[in-house]
Amino acid sequence: MKVHVAESRIELGHTAARDIATALRARLREQERVRMILAAAPSQSEMLAALIQEPEIDWTRVTAFHMDEYIGLPEDAPQRCAHWLRQALADHVPLARFEPINPGVFPQETCNKYAKLLAKEPVDLVLLGIGTNGHLAFNDPSANLEDPDAVKIVTLDRMCREQQVLDGCFAAFDDVPLEAITLTVPTLLAGHELFCCVPGQLKSVAVQSMFELPVSGECPATALRTHPCCNLYLDRDSNSKSRHHVHFDNHRP
Repeated sequence: MKVHVAESRIELGHTAARDIATALRARLREQERVRMILAAAPSQSEMLAALIQEPEIDWTRVTAFHMDEYIGLPEDAPQRCAHWLRQALADHVPLARFEPINPGVFPQETCNKYAKLLAKEPVDLVLLGIGTNGHLAFNDPSANLEDPDAVKIVTLDRMCREQQVLDGCFAAFDDVPLEAITLTVPTLLAGHELFCCVPGQLKSVAVQSMFELPVSGECPATALRTHPCCNLYLDRDSNSKSRHHVHFDNHRP
């Protein structure tokens, strides 16, 4: 894992966006198209805002997937992850395709169809974060790090639902759905390159746990340590509990 520590949340976003853009350009020089998976969360806002400003990326050859979606929200609900990603990225760049997860009335069928879409070709880049409870996508603690399913229905734990309120995604705890569709940990780690943005004080305990706990489903984020090409981006706040335990590669945009 290559760790970058920024002075601020904005600097974190710019640093990550620069590295992601470099990876995109390199892959587009070598292959006809690029497939990427993105998280839909406020922790990704600064990075995505900077990424859409990066020059010389042929977005018309990039297909974007996302990694989770709530079950039970109206299709036009502003809290939908697909809606968030459209506003943050897909409405601003000419993607070849944006593949939203639409749970509909048969969410298990949606899981099966989305898994087939993902399996058609390798995934090149995964842009993700980690949750306050160490989750990856909506794989909360007790996740199966060797899950045989690529996409599945999960029940969100309390801490995960509380985070959605703290992040401003929902007004109240009871507004947060109980279930969601998520890409599983093996699906996320199958991406060739991972870029993980984790800003803010609320994530400091999760970041510490990611570095210090044994790799296990009790803290799904620990699985990032097993990936051969994972870039982690922290700011001073998210790094505040772990700075003395890890060697960091600091650089500025």
